[in-house]
Amino acid sequence: MNDFEFFGNLPKAENFIEKIKDGNFLFSLVISYTETCEIPGITFAGADKDSIKYTPPADAEYLYYGNCKTIDKIPMTPDGKPTPALLTKTALESSSISHIVINAGSKISPQLPFIQTGLSPGKNISVNSAMTDSQVAQAVNYGRIIGRTLASITDCLIIGESIPGGTTTALAVMKALGYKAKVSSSIPNNPVILKNQIANMAMERLDSDNPYSVIAQVGDPMIPFVTGMLSSASEINPVLLAGGTQMAAVLAFASKIGFNEKNTAIGTTSYISSDESANFKNLVTEIADIPAIAVNPHLENSKFPGLKAFSEGFAKEGVGAGGSILASMLKTKNDSTKFLEFAEKEYQRIFTSL
Repeated sequence: MNDFEFFGNLPKAENFIEKIKDGNFLFSLVISYTETCEIPGITFAGADKDSIKYTPPADAEYLYYGNCKTIDKIPMTPDGKPTPALLTKTALESSSISHIVINAGSKISPQLPFIQTGLSPGKNISVNSAMTDSQVAQAVNYGRIIGRTLASITDCLIIGESIPGGTTTALAVMKALGYKAKVSSSIPNNPVILKNQIANMAMERLDSDNPYSVIAQVGDPMIPFVTGMLSSASEINPVLLAGGTQMAAVLAFASKIGFNEKNTAIGTTSYISSDESANFKNLVTEIADIPAIAVNPHLENSKFPGLKAFSEGFAKEGVGAGGSILASMLKTKNDSTKFLEFAEKEYQRIFTSL
């Protein structure tokens, strides 16, 4: 527990941990896409505009196989900074937590068994509405169906996401819903000005304060789908939203359409909660009366610069890393030292295979 930081409703955090620590976990990865990510300078996910669309399926494949099918290599920068899926994979495998992949708008399908929703990718919010109101309603309803099913077969449903450019659409959604959001980034020099410009351009089209219309105008498909999952799953069993900025946007939409606060928590990495360019802690507290937990994997102690980079502002979070590490530590009773040992072993494996 020394590796955990609690904020938001502290008594609820303790109760939530007590409720889930000895149960079974199921990790669900929702992969999606917004064309907003194709705006230059917005995301660190993918080497260039054409390769970004392969990041979500590649993350999903890596979790299953330890390598990728849709692209030749595991998503990694030329200087060895890996996808945060490495942290997720390490957490899930070291604790034998099962996982499932859901395609909720990814441009490219992963080459593995997954739940197919048939949802379309989101459009570039700087020039178009992301979706139609009916597409948002469909995403919420499909999320409710799948969330109810998954929650019924586990003691705690963990929901992570992979959607390049998602912090920008999340920013637009939270601002449009009335929250003073400052969001994190996958790069150390957070392009705050650019993100706010895009969010403000998208908000100029708003002609309604109806939450469904807000998501349709300025959001992405992941947000309504995961909101639907949360709204139904939290009525059955505890739900851990695994992520930072994007899950705060899910929480914001869910707060408008309803969910069970007693059964919901948000889990992320300390790299998000301590990000001075964002206001994650205050934001979660403002949105809902739920516990929030940040886990510190102490990657600054790694012997590998590529892993150490997470603690220096690269990626910070993604693919449900924080929530999955939290669940892994609860299940195995391992601390960050043991987790780092496993993560370094996995990093060495993928780096030597390149």
